[in-house]
Amino acid sequence: MNEQSRVSELKGIGAKTEQLFRKINIETIEDLLMYYPRTYEIYEKEIAIREVKEENICTISGEVIGKVQTVQARGLTITTAMLRDDTSTIKVIWYRMPFLQKQLRTGTWITVRGKIVKKKGTLQMEHPELFVPKERYESKRNTMQPVYPLVNGISNTLMIKTMKQAVEYLELKKEILPHELRMKYRLAEYNFAMKQIHFPENIDAYVLARERLVFEEFLIFILALRYRKGIDEQQKNAYCFRNKNEVEQFISQLPFELTASQKKVWNEIWEDMTSEKTMSRLIQGDVGSGKTIVALLALLLTCYNGYQGVMMAPTEVLAKQHYESITKLLQKKHIPFSIELLTGSMTAKQKREACARIASGEARIVIGTHALIQENVTYKELALVITDEQHRFGVKQRECLADKGMTPHVLVMSATPIPRTLAIILYGDLDISVIDELPANRLPIKNCVVDEGYRETAYSFIQKQINLGHQCYIICPMIEGSEAIEAENVLDYTESLKSQLPETITISAMHGRMKQSEKDDIMERFGKNEIQILVSTTVIEVGINVPNATVMMVENAERFGLAQLHQLRGRVGRGEHQSYCIFMSNSKSKETKERLSILNHSNDGFYIASEDLKLRGPGDLFGIRQSGILGFKLGDVFQDAKLLQKANEAASELLESDVNLEQPEHQLLKQRLQGYMSHELLEKTL
Repeated sequence: MNEQSRVSELKGIGAKTEQLFRKINIETIEDLLMYYPRTYEIYEKEIAIREVKEENICTISGEVIGKVQTVQARGLTITTAMLRDDTSTIKVIWYRMPFLQKQLRTGTWITVRGKIVKKKGTLQMEHPELFVPKERYESKRNTMQPVYPLVNGISNTLMIKTMKQAVEYLELKKEILPHELRMKYRLAEYNFAMKQIHFPENIDAYVLARERLVFEEFLIFILALRYRKGIDEQQKNAYCFRNKNEVEQFISQLPFELTASQKKVWNEIWEDMTSEKTMSRLIQGDVGSGKTIVALLALLLTCYNGYQGVMMAPTEVLAKQHYESITKLLQKKHIPFSIELLTGSMTAKQKREACARIASGEARIVIGTHALIQENVTYKELALVITDEQHRFGVKQRECLADKGMTPHVLVMSATPIPRTLAIILYGDLDISVIDELPANRLPIKNCVVDEGYRETAYSFIQKQINLGHQCYIICPMIEGSEAIEAENVLDYTESLKSQLPETITISAMHGRMKQSEKDDIMERFGKNEIQILVSTTVIEVGINVPNATVMMVENAERFGLAQLHQLRGRVGRGEHQSYCIFMSNSKSKETKERLSILNHSNDGFYIASEDLKLRGPGDLFGIRQSGILGFKLGDVFQDAKLLQKANEAASELLESDVNLEQPEHQLLKQRLQGYMSHELLEKTL
C-alpha cells in the first residue's frame, strides 16, 4: 500500500463509503492524509461542579438525580437531567437524543464533557459528550482528539478510524525539504508532522507539526509563483493599444464621477496595456468599491482597439448579472459593441450559436463562467481576460489560450483586503493596484456587536426593514446540527425563524452542499425580492449584487475570521438605502470582544486586515480560520503571516543558490513543485 492507493483498500471502506469520501474529494490515501482536522477536542482532568465557569468547556462527573425529562420545543427534542457531586448540582441538556431518557436512570454515575452556558441566570451544561462508565473518559484523558470537516454519512468516529489506518500502515512520503533548510527554520520531519497533525501526542507536538506543514504549503506556492512570474516577464505585448479617447468620453458621460482611487487604477491599467509587456495585474478593493466599472473600462479599451475581451465570473448567476448590467449600460450610451453570454447551463444550440459569434469576432465582449475556456471555444483576437479571486487564471487555462495563438492581458479582481506586505508575497506574479475608497453615493454600514439578549429586538428590526420593502441575510457557521459543536446551523435556524415570523415573509436556506444550479436559482429569486430573508452559510461571499438587501446578521460571529466577516458584510450597503450589520456573539472572552469591536467601529477592509494581523497570532491554533484565501488546506495568511514571510525568504534563498532546483538535495522538492504546478489547485489559485 502507498499514498496513491485507493481509500477502498483500507478496512471498513466499502463501495458506499468510498462514494461518500469522493464527495469531499478523497479518492487516494494521499488525499485522505491531506484532509486535516479543523479543530481538536482536548480531554483534560475532571473538575468539581462548583468550579465550572461560563463559556468554558470542561469535564464533570456526578450522580443523576431526579427524573430525566424529554420535551419538544422549537422543533427540537430536548432531554434534561440533573447531575450532583459532593460540591454542587447542575442541569445538563441534550438535543435530539431522546433515547437518553431510558439510559440515564436515577442514581446512575456518569461523566460528561461540554460547554457551560448561562440561561436565566443559572449555569448549565449544553449537549455534552457522555461517558458511561466513567472509565471510558479515563482512556481519552490528556489526549487531543481530531475533529474533521464531515459530510452526511461519514461520522467523525469513522474518519478517525480510517485515518489511523492510513497513518499507521502507510509508507509515508520521503522528506522533500532539504536538511539545511529544515534546520535553519527549525522544521519538523515530514513523517512526524503528518502523524502529529492528525493524532498529536500533546500541544507542543501539534504546534511543530502544523508549522512544518504550513511552511511547506506556503513554500511550494511561492516557488510556483516565482516560476510563473519568470514566464510572464518573457511575454511581450502582442497587441497594439492606442485609442483611448472614446473610453475617456464614456467616463465623462457616466452618471457618477470615478473616485480618485478608480482613476489611479484605470491609468495603471492603461499604461500596462500600452507597454511592451503583457499585463498581469491584481485590483484589490472592498466589496462595492467599484472594481467592476474599472474592469469595464479595460474591456472598452480592448474593443475600441479592435480586439476581444472576456470577463469570467465564479457563478452563472453572477455572470448573468454582469451581462445584464453591462448590456444595459452600453445600450444606454449607444455603444455598438456586441456582448455575448456563455455559461454551462445553456443548451447545446445556444452554446453553438454563441461560439460562432465569438469565433467570428462579432461578439466583442464575452461574459461567462469557465465555459469561456473550453476547447470548443475559439476567439477572433482575444486580448484581455478579466477574472476574480475565486477563479484566478490558471496555468492550464492560459496555455489553452496560448495554443490558439493568444497571450492575453490578465486582470484579476479581489474583494479580500490583504495588507500590502502579504499581498506582495501572495500575488507575486501580479502587479498590485488598490481601490481604497467607496463611491460617494454609498452610505457607511451601521454595525453593532450584540449577545443573545438582543435577538428579539434584532428580529423585530429585520421585520421592519422587510415591511419597508428591503431584504435580509442571516449567516450561520454550520449547515446542520452537530453533537460536538454548539453553534447555529442553517437548516434548523431556517425552520425556527419561519415559526417566529409572519408567513407573508418568504425565508429560504442556502448552503455549500447544494448543487450550483440550486444556489443560482435561490440567489436569482433573492435578487428579484421573491425571497425576503436568506439564511445561509458563507457561500454568499461570492454572490450577486442585491442593492435592496439592507441587513446582514451573523450568528456566532466569534466563529469567523475578521477578513471573512468583513467580506460577508459587503453583501449589504450596495444601494442608496442605509444598511446595517448585526454581529451576534455570546462569547465572554475579552479577546473576542476586542476583535469584533474592530468591525464595530470600522468599515475599512484594509484597516481591519492590518489590525487583524496585530491581534491574531500563533497562539490562536484552534477554531475558525481567518480566511480561505487562495485555497490553502492548512495555512491561513493572517494567522500564519510570519510563516508566510519565512517561506518567502526560504524560496528566495533556494532559487538564488539553485535557480532550476537541479542539485540532488532539491530533486524531491522539484518533483513536488512540478506536480503542484500541473495540479488543479494551482489552476484555482493562480
